[in-house]
Amino acid sequence: MGLFSSFFSPVRVPNIKELKKNSLPEHIAIIMDGNGRWAARKKLPRSAGHNAGVEALREVVNTCLELGVKFLTVYSFSSENWQRPQDEVNFLLNLFLESLKNELEELHKRGVRVSLIGERKTIPPKVLEAFKNAEKKTSKNKKLFFNIAFNYGSRKEIISAVKNVCRAAKKNDIDIEKLDEKIFSEYLLTQGCPDPDLLIRTSGEYRVSNFLLWQIAYTEFYFTKTLWPDFKEKELLKAVYYYQKRNRRFGRL
Repeated sequence: MGLFSSFFSPVRVPNIKELKKNSLPEHIAIIMDGNGRWAARKKLPRSAGHNAGVEALREVVNTCLELGVKFLTVYSFSSENWQRPQDEVNFLLNLFLESLKNELEELHKRGVRVSLIGERKTIPPKVLEAFKNAEKKTSKNKKLFFNIAFNYGSRKEIISAVKNVCRAAKKNDIDIEKLDEKIFSEYLLTQGCPDPDLLIRTSGEYRVSNFLLWQIAYTEFYFTKTLWPDFKEKELLKAVYYYQKRNRRFGRL
């Protein structure tokens, strides 16, 4: 019942003062979905939806900072998204470059640490260089750890981790008999981050789309029909409010 009841997001919008500071999610993960549909409903080009999505992300980051959330991971571009029309892919790549350039100083000033999680080898050089620059500039910040999943696919991440575990075992760097969940997690792209407490997906889709499959084993899900460009502060507060209503037992009574 708990899983299926989480498929439908309630409508009540809480005041930020209603949230319990001692039970905030430490790590929020978001599948940002619905930019294209948002644009279509407004009879605008898809690019307008992606631009509006950047505005929504800025507000979500600011709200996480205000709440005191420590980790935020967003699904910005999957390893499957390269199959989209080339014009849209090119627009998205340019948008990433422009957004990183425009937002970096403000993120750094506010204590946000930017990290890229994804397969780096196949990311276009200019985009990868922009991510590396953001990582370097913000590397010592600790107020909010902001993971951007770009060119990311969870199955590829897990396979890569398995290969690296095998290589380490072959070199006798680890004892394969002592391999456990904690050690394996250190070989994932999210190493050093706690697993997400709350996973949010916008736009009314009820799937995780190859996102953090290992990490969300005990994560609370929150699905909403709100399209990503409309997912602003009040929507995030609503998700956190209903997260705080959940009873997280982790298999215990």
